[in-house]
Amino acid sequence: MSTRRDHRLAHRLWRNLIRVGAVGALGGLALTVDNARRIRVPDATLPCEPEPLWVLLPVRDEAADVTDCVRSLQGAAARWPGPSRIVVLDDESTDATPELLAQLSTDDDGLVVLRGEPRPDGWLGKPWACAQLAAFAAADTDPDRAPGGVLVFVDADVRLAADALVATAATMRAAHLDLFCPYPLQETSGAAERLVQPLLQWSWMSTLPLGLAERSPRPSLSAANGQFLAVDKNVYERAGGHRAVRADVLEDIGLLRAVKNSGGCGVVGEGSAVASCRMYDGWEQVRAGYRKSLWAAFGSPSGAVAVMTFLIVSYVGPAAAALGGSRIGLVGYLAGVASRVVTARRTGGHAWPDALLHPVSVLALATLTADSIVGHRRGALRWKGRPVHA
Repeated sequence: MSTRRDHRLAHRLWRNLIRVGAVGALGGLALTVDNARRIRVPDATLPCEPEPLWVLLPVRDEAADVTDCVRSLQGAAARWPGPSRIVVLDDESTDATPELLAQLSTDDDGLVVLRGEPRPDGWLGKPWACAQLAAFAAADTDPDRAPGGVLVFVDADVRLAADALVATAATMRAAHLDLFCPYPLQETSGAAERLVQPLLQWSWMSTLPLGLAERSPRPSLSAANGQFLAVDKNVYERAGGHRAVRADVLEDIGLLRAVKNSGGCGVVGEGSAVASCRMYDGWEQVRAGYRKSLWAAFGSPSGAVAVMTFLIVSYVGPAAAALGGSRIGLVGYLAGVASRVVTARRTGGHAWPDALLHPVSVLALATLTADSIVGHRRGALRWKGRPVHA
């Protein structure tokens, strides 16, 4: 008798959990649709002020990408209506990157190539490289230049379209933003990349109200992408620049929060028409890339557990229930699939059949998050030959 009662109780709890999950998935879909409607997109038809521009590229062991990246930056900078400078910092590369940069600077005497200084205690590698680039821009005074200007940070695996810089800066100024991150098209090919990479855009499209986030000073309402990030030079300096995020593994989000703390505002945007990025090639690179940073993505291990539990309840539980014939579970599963499809259509990603495997993608993300937390606690995380701690 007790066993039957326990069985009925467990069944009732399961059904209630699926209802909660379905509601969560439907809420995520509603927010995705709203964000797809209101997300800011770089607009090259807007007038672009002829203000000073510095395009800043930190590189470390980027021989496979640096030449194509720099050439795309040169093409985009050529359309800038005011004074512009491309500055590359070689962050103690151990491959052919220095030789390639030397050749590029020979071909273009306007290209500035800096040699990075050794990383000080308390700094992570990328914030230190970006801080050195920004320091060059701060000292790059010219009587003919107007004060202020725009800093644009770019990663070496990014390729900019010809109108990317003009469209991004013009949109940032027209929207009265201090920081704007047009999210590049994430190029994927293999199964591992297509399983995990789409969650980059989907995660904030389905959870972050963009209209509120761009004006709210709340740190929790922040999403940014350091692959392609434009920021007002004066606001960057007022916020403390990369010194304010020197120990942050997710320095892009940290920089946006620093801008907000200084009274500024900023937001992520949809940049698939102006930039593209091939972050990883294959499962090993996917795992290594996410392992280095996911431990910090949710504030704390308990925060990570809470977020992953919510995602599993909302997107894995309903799918499992749907396989057992649950109509509510089917509704929840289809809501998750629809959210992924809307995100893919809006950001240039793969919609079909990738979205059908959304529950598997969520499980993969949870696995990567657990792997990252364990690696961080053991002090085993490394990226490009360096430990991931300050």
